[in-house]
Amino acid sequence: MRSSCYSAFLLRGSQLSRANSSAHTELFSIDMLPLSAIGLRMVAAANLVEVAALVGDTARATMLNALMGGQSLTATELAYCANVSRSTASGHLSKLVAARLLTVTHKRRFSYYRIASPLVATMLESLKVVAAIEVPPRRQPRSANDDALRFARSCYDHLAGQVGVAVTDALVAMGHIVLTDEGGEVTSSGGRFLSTFGADLTPRSRRIFCQPCLDWSERRYHLKGLVGARILDRLLELGWLKRVSDSRALRLTSSGRAGLSEIFQIEINNKGVPTGRLCDPRRLTA
Repeated sequence: MRSSCYSAFLLRGSQLSRANSSAHTELFSIDMLPLSAIGLRMVAAANLVEVAALVGDTARATMLNALMGGQSLTATELAYCANVSRSTASGHLSKLVAARLLTVTHKRRFSYYRIASPLVATMLESLKVVAAIEVPPRRQPRSANDDALRFARSCYDHLAGQVGVAVTDALVAMGHIVLTDEGGEVTSSGGRFLSTFGADLTPRSRRIFCQPCLDWSERRYHLKGLVGARILDRLLELGWLKRVSDSRALRLTSSGRAGLSEIFQIEINNKGVPTGRLCDPRRLTA
């Protein structure tokens, strides 16, 4: 009996020794991590917290959303949008500029603010997609401005809303654009089509060329990147769409209605909803 107990004691001691050795090795390996790597992780986490806190403030979120139309606005205009004083808005804007979420341009007596980059715009639009998910959905009355935004709006520098999705659907159905979850491609026919349409696709910077963007109101894809931006530029240049004052909404003109029908084969039904005459069952939805 004594021998059996002694053997069990030795076995238990051996197991504990191995466990302690393993734990020591693990701790040693953690200790051996480069200090630079640990520091980078801590900095990244701190930056994430900072950005989240900045965007999470109601006034700052409202001002960022107002700038998602792609235009530059003054501190006075942004203060009005956020319903705060001019001095309070200036404080918020200084923090957003310091965090490189916004850029500021000084002209004469005025300072004009805009979204710093497409990357920031993508982050804000992604937050909008998540915020639009309501479980269970809340019943809220929709205003005329809400309906206008859902119909057509600028998403930073590209077209969104029902019209944006319809244009993307049409380009995919005609074989001019190929979309996947990861990216997009302009086909050879698409290059000729967009060139004839007047959309200049010559890259001027190292920005994304063509990529799907999940539309927060339609839960389907519209186009972002250089291709999406040039299409919106051309639609505005032709006068098919007009910007709505103090809103990201875009108004479809009579010439735009005719042009969408002729060029993109998109009809606006009696309820004001764009519908394509072409249908591609491979079209991605979300």
